[in-house]
Amino acid sequence: MLKQRVITAVVLLALLLPALFAPVAWPFALLTLVLIGAAGWEWGRLNEGGPLSITLGVLLALACAAALAAGWTAGAPVWPWWAALLLWVLGGAWALRRGVANWPTLPAALRWALGLLLLWTAWLALANARWLGINFILSVFCLVWVADIAAYFGGRAFGRRKLAPSISPGKSWEGVWSGAAGVLVLALAWRWLDTRVAVDSASLYTRLADRLGVPGLLIAVAALAAMSVVGDLFESLVKRSAGAKDSSGLLPGHGGVLDRVDALLPVFPIALALASL
Repeated sequence: MLKQRVITAVVLLALLLPALFAPVAWPFALLTLVLIGAAGWEWGRLNEGGPLSITLGVLLALACAAALAAGWTAGAPVWPWWAALLLWVLGGAWALRRGVANWPTLPAALRWALGLLLLWTAWLALANARWLGINFILSVFCLVWVADIAAYFGGRAFGRRKLAPSISPGKSWEGVWSGAAGVLVLALAWRWLDTRVAVDSASLYTRLADRLGVPGLLIAVAALAAMSVVGDLFESLVKRSAGAKDSSGLLPGHGGVLDRVDALLPVFPIALALASL
């Protein structure tokens, strides 16, 4: 298993890093379009899509391609970010409160449409974040990664109170607070580095501090850390309702695409919404 994980990670990095650091933004948009189309297929499989799951993935990829052709990957209007914020905050809270058993009671067509909309918005936010600059997109990626790593170690060291035992038994409230603390330190350190290191663009943290002040920055990044947990829990809920351990086996040793991007899905559009203030 470890060997599979390492090989898969190396292959993914060999594809993603050249696309991410290319002098133009479209290679990254195109590569992530393929990945998000695969995530659309996985979403269909987890939500009673059956043979239609491939069609759902293709439709999602075509919707992303249409946005790419329309130039929306470079300076999209801000309404998709705010729509995604409302969907994730209100809809995420509603779905998690209702629990695993109630998710399948929603009509399958509604679940398909909701998932494809959230995936499309997340891909569009990824593409726009890359267009804003390498420093900006890396600052958002690192927020999610640090929140996850700090939550893991904080939960192992201090975890006592379960966060959502019926959805993800391993998560604790102490892990959530540890993740939030980790991103607060990251945000302050990154903003300090922005003023002392030559970068291609302002990071998310510098943009938020300039617009909202340091208190607003800290509140915003703590909220983004919380939304990364919501994304993780939401995907776990959907998988449990489908009786699946992984979203697919597309990434040997890692599960599926959704398993790797679940926490990113709400964070990127919400980060762009906050940065647009």
